[in-house]
Amino acid sequence: MPKAADLKKGAIIEQDGQLLLVRNIDVRSPSSRGANTLYKVTFTNIQKKQKVEQTLIGTDFLKEADCNRTMLQFLFKDEQFYNFMDVENYNQYALAIEDVDDAAGYLKDGQEGILGMLYEDNLIGIELPTTVSLKVVETAPGIKGASASARTKPAILETGLVVQVPEYLEEGEVIKINTATGKFSSRA
Repeated sequence: MPKAADLKKGAIIEQDGQLLLVRNIDVRSPSSRGANTLYKVTFTNIQKKQKVEQTLIGTDFLKEADCNRTMLQFLFKDEQFYNFMDVENYNQYALAIEDVDDAAGYLKDGQEGILGMLYEDNLIGIELPTTVSLKVVETAPGIKGASASARTKPAILETGLVVQVPEYLEEGEVIKINTATGKFSSRA
C-alpha cells in the first residue's frame, strides 16, 4: 500500500470500489511548525469519467489498484481512439481520445516504450517513457554561434506539440523531449 507521499502522476488507486487515475499532484508545505505536508491530488474516476479532487497528508495510506502493466507500441489515432499493441502477444487495445489527455503531443505512429495499465483486460491508462524523440518540423532559422545556454525559440514538432528549443536548432533535427516537464532535453 503506497502512501500519499509516494503517489506519482499516472498511478491508479482503488477507493470505495472505484478506480482513480492520478492526473496531477500539488504539494503544499505549510509554514507552521509541526504541520503536515499536504498533497492536493486531482484524480479521474475511470468508470464514471469524472474529475475528483482530494487533499491528503503524506502518511495517508492508499490501496493500489490490481492492474497489469505491459509494454505497448502506439499504432495510430482515428476519430475516437488511440490504438496500441502489446509488444509481447500482439493484442490490440484502444483508448478514448479524452483519456489520453496531455500525452497526445508525445505520441507518434510506431512509438514504443509506452507502459499500458490493464484492468480486467481493458486498457485504462498509459505511462509515457521519460523522454521521447521527435522531429522539428517548423522553427525559425538556426543562429550560428548560439550557445546551448542562450535564448530559446518556439518549435513545432511532428506531433503538433510546441516547445521552446535553443536558437541553434533547425528544422528537420530530431530532439529529445522530457515527457514529465514538456521541455527540450537534448538532440537525439
